[in-house]
Amino acid sequence: MAPNKVVHSIRLLVIGLLISEGLAVQFYETIQNYTGHGPVSFVHSQKIYHPSPHGGNGLGGGAYSSAAFSLGESAEPLTGYGSNSLGGDYSGDLGLHRVPQPQHPVFVPHLRPQNHIPQLPPVFQPDNNISPYPAQTPAASPPPTCQPLYAPCQHNKFRTIDGSCNNLKNPGWGTPNTRYARLLPHRYSDGIHAPPTSVTGTNLPGARLVSIVMFPDNPVPDPVWTLISMQWGQIITHDMSMAMGTTQTKPYAASVQCCSPDGRILIPYGQAPSSCFAIEIPGDDPLFHKYGQMCMSFSRSTTDADIGCKPPHQPQEQIVTVSHYMDASLVYGSTPETAAALRQGFGGRLVVEVRDGRQWPPPAANKSATCETQDDDEPCYRFGDVRANQNPQLTVIQIILLREHNRIADILQHLNPHWDDERIFQEARRILIAEYQHINYAEWLPIFIGTNNMVKHGVLYKTDGYVNDYREDVDPSVLNDHATAAFRYFHSAIQGQLHLIGERREVYGALRLSDFFNRPGVIEEGDNMDKLTRGLSTQNQEEVDPFLTSEITDYLFRNGKPFGRDLRAIDIQRGRDHGLASYNDYREFCGLPRAKHWEDFKDFINPENVQKLSVLYQHPDDVDLVVGASVEAHIKDTLTGPTFLCIMTEQFYRTRVGDRFFYERGDHHGAFTPEQLREIRKSTVSRLLCDNGDHIQTMQPEGFRVISEKNQLVSCQDTRAIPALDLSYWKEDVHAHLSPRIPEYDAFFGKK
Repeated sequence: MAPNKVVHSIRLLVIGLLISEGLAVQFYETIQNYTGHGPVSFVHSQKIYHPSPHGGNGLGGGAYSSAAFSLGESAEPLTGYGSNSLGGDYSGDLGLHRVPQPQHPVFVPHLRPQNHIPQLPPVFQPDNNISPYPAQTPAASPPPTCQPLYAPCQHNKFRTIDGSCNNLKNPGWGTPNTRYARLLPHRYSDGIHAPPTSVTGTNLPGARLVSIVMFPDNPVPDPVWTLISMQWGQIITHDMSMAMGTTQTKPYAASVQCCSPDGRILIPYGQAPSSCFAIEIPGDDPLFHKYGQMCMSFSRSTTDADIGCKPPHQPQEQIVTVSHYMDASLVYGSTPETAAALRQGFGGRLVVEVRDGRQWPPPAANKSATCETQDDDEPCYRFGDVRANQNPQLTVIQIILLREHNRIADILQHLNPHWDDERIFQEARRILIAEYQHINYAEWLPIFIGTNNMVKHGVLYKTDGYVNDYREDVDPSVLNDHATAAFRYFHSAIQGQLHLIGERREVYGALRLSDFFNRPGVIEEGDNMDKLTRGLSTQNQEEVDPFLTSEITDYLFRNGKPFGRDLRAIDIQRGRDHGLASYNDYREFCGLPRAKHWEDFKDFINPENVQKLSVLYQHPDDVDLVVGASVEAHIKDTLTGPTFLCIMTEQFYRTRVGDRFFYERGDHHGAFTPEQLREIRKSTVSRLLCDNGDHIQTMQPEGFRVISEKNQLVSCQDTRAIPALDLSYWKEDVHAHLSPRIPEYDAFFGKK
């Protein structure tokens, strides 16, 4: 079907749905059980490649087994995105902790724990011989051919900047400039690197067209979670992933032109740079046609073949340029050179500049390449991550984390004046990373992927003691499926207007998001640092649903122009660029039935969206992962549907157990003492905001949750309501190594 006919058909479909179904409201009403009968149970056979760590062909001796899957015996009808739930607990085989391997395939049952872990003993030490989680081997990407050589690793107390030697047997795992891992094999159309096509042999629908039809702008504030919930997710993804060849900050460099300068013509294949994979814009696009735009430039990610680490005739894998570990690399950098440039050189501190009595990050080395500044005096900052100036709220949190490091370093220097700059820096970094990991796993992830789900799958433990679950055989590399699709789902929570909030939580005004992409200078104007900080913890995030603000689908990086770029179209195009398997493939991988007909998608996708998918795509096997999984109904007590829940749970399991320095471990040289670990577990996002704003006086105890009768504003000085770490447990005594808390330091710590 010709593109214009497709557009016309889609328009008629959408108009009809809007008129007949009240589509804008329909998403937020209860979705019925479209199968017309009760809870579905079925048997689903999973093919799992699993080389045995003990030799031989693998666990189970090559036996075949079927894993039963059920939506729950008391499952209620599906509910809409607004309620964030699927009736009953999702108890199926999510396909978790499984790594497909091309060598020695065997069919084995996928083992899962059957019960939640209610409470662990003071020290949890899993026995890997009886663990419900199958032993793991590296993800299914080929071994690199140009891996740097590392000197013999030492059992150091502190992690390296680039993540090397975190895994003592595989010192290069998780380091910058290494490959993404994958849960499923690629679907390149030529088996090497060409973007996927329809199973019918035709092209897939244009990414911009899919974005227009499936992800319109229909703002609905989330009634429970604040804007910092969304923004913290961007902090996590920037910490763990950035595809080589893209910075996700400014539009592509002028040297990479995939469209004519006026955007009206797609440069023909063979004349455009080889990295081009431009997004075609429909002729009657609701915004871009007004300005004659027919082409949106898009550059493909760099692969291992591009950098000479693989022959060009072999399937290509994309490269991650930052540390894969959850190690706050966005604060410290992912290379020793970057880290050194960010250090003050005394007192263990990071470099800051003081203006008007406030600490600000140092200036970017190349402002024009980093920011869209309009004059030389406009601030543009240097951080450990090049994307940190992308939007004001992201930059605010980057500043807060920078200040937190220096706050910790100052206290440690006061406690241990005999420590040199290096010791203070490493100890402060170690504490900040632990705070950050604790907030991620104990406070943020439960919101998005659910506490019960995390406990069930070994991502979260209910214990006051150590959790010694490190596994040397688990490759912590970021999953392509996670970074390129699943975690991008939460783009729907982005707000188009950023509220400026006073101490009494009055709204002083708002910033239009697209006015301030890569223009962080607004943060230093007046009291905006605190107003934006309060805005993060006061303003509702947008509902996590299939709707995205036009500030990111029409005006991304517009830099003063009347139009910009489309982030959701970019997400779709990036998934194709990376050759991600289809939504149907991931459904099957995660324990859902493979759809043979469009009607089969109605178990988790409402009929209106299934109908739109059927018009856009030629076959159920064509649907992009980031599209299909983004319109699934949510699993109860999470903010995502089952397919993305499966992928994200797998990622954060690997991130945890594959990190030798994870903060809860107690069985290695760099472990915190029990007393120190107890203090780390007091960390909250609210305490971070209290301690590192300019003059923040009050905050609600649960910063990710909106202010309410049960979550009222309290004084930041109230350390019972908002606990504060007692860093005196890090005071080193010459004779005792570590002394208990010293009462005379209470005033310095701000304790009552």
